[in-house]
This record gives sequence, structure tokens and C-alpha cells, in this order.
Amino acid sequence: ELAQTTPPAMRSFGLALLLVALCASYISVAEALTAEAHHILVNGEDKCTKIKDELASATDVLSKFKELAKEHSTCPSGKSGGSLGEFGPGQMVKEFNDVVFTTGKVGQVEGPVKTQFGYHLILVTRRGDEKM
Repeated sequence: ELAQTTPPAMRSFGLALLLVALCASYISVAEALTAEAHHILVNGEDKCTKIKDELASATDVLSKFKELAKEHSTCPSGKSGGSLGEFGPGQMVKEFNDVVFTTGKVGQVEGPVKTQFGYHLILVTRRGDEKM
């Protein structure tokens, strides 16, 4: 009934405001979907599994992860404990991206994850508002 009594120009304006609100909420959700992670990159799956086994007994997983990244990672980020900083969906190769944004758990060592670069162990330290 209201739509019938509202002039067409006002209906268009209302629709435009709704679209702006929807776009703004989409942008803020997209911005919230960033993550921070550390990784260890090695050439072989066996080596990756052995490193993961070593991490399993760590009381401070992040500190141990950083130490092992410096020792074993073939990625330049290994020098900084494997830190990749903050990034958003689609910025990493698909296999890595899927773990960070879909299947992996924050604070849990994930992997081995095979990519074109080798085998990764991934530690997601933050995804959106969830932190370890």
C-alpha cells in the first residue's frame, strides 16, 4: 500500500539508499575477512611432517613455529619466523588460501599443504576478529 502512495522518484531514491547501505556493509565484511599467518616452506612432504611432529609437543606453538621457520623454511619469510603479515582472500595460491580462509583453524598447525612452491605448514594467527 505504501509503495502505491509513494511517488516514483521517492521509491527510486529509497532503492538507491538501500543499495548504498548494502554495498557499504559488503565492503566492511570484506575488510574484516583479512588474516595473518606464519608458514614454513620445505621441499619434501616427509620433512614437513617431521617438523609438524616437532611442533605437536610445543607448549608455546607460535614461538616454536617461528624458531623452526628460521631453521628450516626455504621461503625468505623464514628469516622473520615465517610471518606473512596481513592478507586477504585470493592473495595467496589457492591451496594456501583455502586453508587460511576455509578449512584451517586459528592457532592450529595445518599441513602439509602442497603448492607449486613445495610443502607448507601453516599457522593462522588471526582471521577476522578471531585471534590465537
